[in-house]
Amino acid sequence: MPHPAMSPNHVAVITGGVSGIGLAAALRFAKAGMKVCIADLGAIRLKEAETKLSSAAPGGVADIMTAEVDVSRADEVANFEAAVTKRFGGTDILMNNAGIQPGSTMFGPADNWQRILAVNLWGVINGTQAFAPNMIKRGRPGLIINTGSKQGITTPPGDPAYNVSKAGVKAFTEALQHELRNTDGCKISAHLLIPGFVFTGLTAHGRTEKPAAAWTAEQTVDFMIAHLDAGDFYILCPDNDVPRALDERRILWAAGDIVENRPPLSRWHPDFGDAFAAFVKGK
Repeated sequence: MPHPAMSPNHVAVITGGVSGIGLAAALRFAKAGMKVCIADLGAIRLKEAETKLSSAAPGGVADIMTAEVDVSRADEVANFEAAVTKRFGGTDILMNNAGIQPGSTMFGPADNWQRILAVNLWGVINGTQAFAPNMIKRGRPGLIINTGSKQGITTPPGDPAYNVSKAGVKAFTEALQHELRNTDGCKISAHLLIPGFVFTGLTAHGRTEKPAAAWTAEQTVDFMIAHLDAGDFYILCPDNDVPRALDERRILWAAGDIVENRPPLSRWHPDFGDAFAAFVKGK
């Protein structure tokens, strides 16, 4: 059965909603007859997204709201929540999806680190703190979906600031769900979306055609909705290259670094390459 929050005339709010997974989710919710509010940066991009969403929504432009919001700024997010409430009466689904991945190095510019953490982590915190209290007060079933990453779980070398931000999203969302389920009368649940390789503007890196290994944003959203309906907290998405079984072994190996007292990131350590390969094969 579909989650009751995903019902006609209910309200979905999506940050990072002009492209990629955010826009795919917004289109899916709009087609389902929901009122959809997206936040992002860039007036032209927002207008283009509004046109697409209005064409998909049964109620047309009257059911669509867009706002230029920097999610790293708590005041802008709070103003966005107030505007959504004023127009549509409240929020049933909040998808904290805005994210950036410009690349980072361990000793790179501090401004780069701060911007990544401000958008990817503080954007999720700001969105939750602005929207969740009124969502709880409404007493209606609702969803808070935070977009994480496998890089926030297995933390591969190469982009430490992004890994730190997404590891923070994982820890924050776990704590949020614990808080919600222990709040009397609360009908809101939190969920961690963990995409696989998805072909979006964030991952295109100049490519114009989807690599065979990647899923589309639409496939990812379909998978997400099916697992929200099932009540899953961890929505661990496969792709055309990595099945769930491989993800599970990689995640277990990463946790095993602590339990087995191996070097950190031993999966990429030359002394443990053979052991990891055997572990993946179940040996």
